[in-house]
Parts: sequence; structure tokens; C-alpha cells
Amino acid sequence: MENRCENCIIRQFNSLRALNKDELKKVSDSKISRKIKKGEALFVEGQKLDGVFCVRNGVSKLSKLSANGKEQIVKLTNIGEIMGQRSVIAEDFTNLSATAINDMEVCFIPKEIISNTLNTNPNFSLEVLRHLAHDLKEADDVIVNMSQKTVKQRLAEAFFYLKKNYGEDENGFLTLTLSRDDYANIIGAATESLIRMISDFKKKGLIKTEGKKIGVVEIDRLQELVDGF
Repeated sequence: MENRCENCIIRQFNSLRALNKDELKKVSDSKISRKIKKGEALFVEGQKLDGVFCVRNGVSKLSKLSANGKEQIVKLTNIGEIMGQRSVIAEDFTNLSATAINDMEVCFIPKEIISNTLNTNPNFSLEVLRHLAHDLKEADDVIVNMSQKTVKQRLAEAFFYLKKNYGEDENGFLTLTLSRDDYANIIGAATESLIRMISDFKKKGLIKTEGKKIGVVEIDRLQELVDGF
């Protein structure tokens, strides 16, 4: 029963909150719950999706490959996020790939359910538009950050974002552990340069490290770096 959409609090974080009881029942009857292992792809760039993914647990990275094969991570998902909406609604190929950062639980909702509900429930259509508009705003922010901020500012912002959105463990390390390659792909830098910057941040007392784990020590100083001070 806890996996039924009617009883799931996760939907309060996405456009499904606009559905009525009958619509939620249809979604629940048609959805497929899946477990995705760390490193597994939910979908790849250029794929035609037959539905959308609602994140129940775990984190994935949304990324795009450049012409030379370099991966650029444009977003990390949160619990409750729905992935693939744009592709399904536009009946277009996916523009990004989604890969699990850690083990995930997702619900796959067939596109027929989404399309039919868009046609019959204007409140749901409005919620979907709001979320798409939010995604567009985030994409604009990524473009501005990549063009106007230094790589050190972008790295500081990444640490700040991970601490704020995913939290820390009992030892003060970021809960979400990313690889050095992932950090490099988020800020648009070579992995070698990223490693040197992490070492520099650590020497300055801004962060601490333990293996792959990174902990934020001086959040205020990191924010000053993000702001260009």
C-alpha cells in the first residue's frame, strides 16, 4: 500500500500533486516500480521515452556529451523529481542522459497516462508548465555560471549546493559522494585541474577530505568565493 500513488508523499514535490483520486489510481495501477543500481543509466541522450520517471529515492546526474565526447553534468536530481517530461510531452528524443549516482528507486509512468491527464486536467497541465519553466530557469543559470564565473567559483558553488540540498553525515562530510570526474564535469574543468583545486581549498581550510569524501569547513568563506569576494 505504501507504494500506491494515493499514499505517497513524494508526489507533493512534483506535478502529480494536481491529480484527483481517480487520476492517482490510474497512475498507480499503470506505473512500474524499478530499482536502479549505482552507475546504471535510466535513459541515454537521443532515446525516445515511453514514459517519465518519478524519483522515490536516490540521486541521478543529468548530463550531455559534447562533440568531442566530453561529458557535461547539467543537473543533479532530487527526491520527487520527474525526469523525461519534456521529451514525452514534446514527443521528442531525450536531450540529456540520466545516470544513477547511487542506488535509486523510481516509478516509471507510461506516457499515455501523462498525455491523457494533460488533456483532461488543466491544473495538472499548469503544474507541468511550472516545473518545465523552473527547469528552463535552472538551465539559464547554468549557462550564466559557465560563462561568467571562474572554475574556482563554480567548484565552491558546487560544494555549497551539495551541502544545502543533500546535507552532511555525522562526521561533517557531504552525504552525496561524487567522483572527482563528476565534480570536474559539473564545473567544466579537466579532472587534473579539479584535483589541484580541491587540494588548494583544503590547504586554505575551506574543506576537508577523507578518501572520496569531502566536507565543508568554512561555509561563509565558500559563499564569499562564490560571490567573487
